[in-house]
Amino acid sequence: VQNACMMILRGCIRAPFMLISGTIMAFLLNKRLAIVFLIAIPFLSAMLYLINSKAFPLFRLMLQRYDTLNNVVQENLIAIRVVKSFVRQDFEINKFEDAANAVRDAQFRAEKHIIKTIPIMQMTVYACIISVLWFGGNMTIKGSMKTGELISFLTYITQVLMSLMMLGMMFVQLVITRASVKRILEVLDEEIDIKSPAPCPCHNVPLEKACFNVVTNGSIEFRNVSFSYEKKRDNLVLDNINLKIESGQMVGIIGGTGSSKSTLVQLLPRLYDTLSGTVLVGRIDVRKYDLKGGVDVRDYDIETLRSKVAMVLQKNELFSGTIASNLRWGNENATEKELIEACKASDAHEFISNLPEGYNTMLGQGGVNLSGGQKQRLCIARALLKKPKILILDDSTSAVDTATDARIRSALRSTLPDTTKIIIAQRISSVQHADRIAVLENGAVAACDTHENLLASCAVYQEIYRSQLKKGADDNG
Repeated sequence: VQNACMMILRGCIRAPFMLISGTIMAFLLNKRLAIVFLIAIPFLSAMLYLINSKAFPLFRLMLQRYDTLNNVVQENLIAIRVVKSFVRQDFEINKFEDAANAVRDAQFRAEKHIIKTIPIMQMTVYACIISVLWFGGNMTIKGSMKTGELISFLTYITQVLMSLMMLGMMFVQLVITRASVKRILEVLDEEIDIKSPAPCPCHNVPLEKACFNVVTNGSIEFRNVSFSYEKKRDNLVLDNINLKIESGQMVGIIGGTGSSKSTLVQLLPRLYDTLSGTVLVGRIDVRKYDLKGGVDVRDYDIETLRSKVAMVLQKNELFSGTIASNLRWGNENATEKELIEACKASDAHEFISNLPEGYNTMLGQGGVNLSGGQKQRLCIARALLKKPKILILDDSTSAVDTATDARIRSALRSTLPDTTKIIIAQRISSVQHADRIAVLENGAVAACDTHENLLASCAVYQEIYRSQLKKGADDNG
């Protein structure tokens, strides 16, 4: 696209100007002889159209093959340690060669049509010149045209034909570019599904003047919530979830792999929207706004909602830069004292202090110079700096030992008493001291109660507890 723009900027004025002015001068010299290149123009246009119709789908296929090649390269760069540890270098090299060959073959088929344009344009130009010399020469011999006029006519028609060739080359470049432009527009024209509402639903005033530009507290309610990634009711990931969490509570969520624990909490900051049902966040004056105790997350301004919901995901992402700059993603105006307090709460201050440059230590891309547990603790500290109403830890202490995990949970209770804390974990030890524990099974809430009550009444929780207890005994024995 860039190359096409540069070519068009250089030629879009000069070529049409030379074409029009040369044509006018040629007609002024000899109208009958000018008919020769008027025949050439529709012929050349027809040939270019045929080439375009055949070449465009092939270039689109070529760019798709480039995608495959780029994916192969990207996967191998990211997962280089996995490739080495499983001794799959030869397999990945062969996969790369197959992808590269597919690109080459697609490019060959597409370029095979494009390379025809120059010979066609040159044949048209030379045929025009020969025709002009033939007919013009006869006119000169008969005395109906002067020799100087013939030479001038040849000069003008050469300018016209050269302009046509330039326009033809620009057209060919646009054919190649069209496939790229179509792919770019697919991204730029993509509609965002999740948007802030325009008016406030409780009364007819703009959102910024309504009650939903502030998250008052961290109360949460899932009311008859169902969700499907495919937006189909026959493939529900969450099915009729009803769960109520009071502001300031620490709630654990536990369940087997694939029980949709992460999906449930991602509905809170509207990373996804429910298929049916309502997710309510924040209590308001029910009498004033005639609502049933909370605000639907779809009625909040998205920035307002997400600024008060902090998530620490399973995959910890850090950016190139210093530790301090990474932490300030949570609060760009955070002071050094606030950074230290957040890192103490996440049990990260000690290992940061032991680094040669402390909080000014430079991190590589993705935090490659830190361990998994260190990255998790930094991500927790970053979330704490947001001072959120709701804090979600999605299996974000899986890489730390149980003692560190316990210190982090204790610090969260003392430093964030008014923040609702949701802890998703695989280990019961990470959630057993929570105010309540929600047990998920197959996308539904099997039970929600304290650790002691669940041990007495919930079969799913009992099974998880016994399996982990047995595993712990096996590990110790």
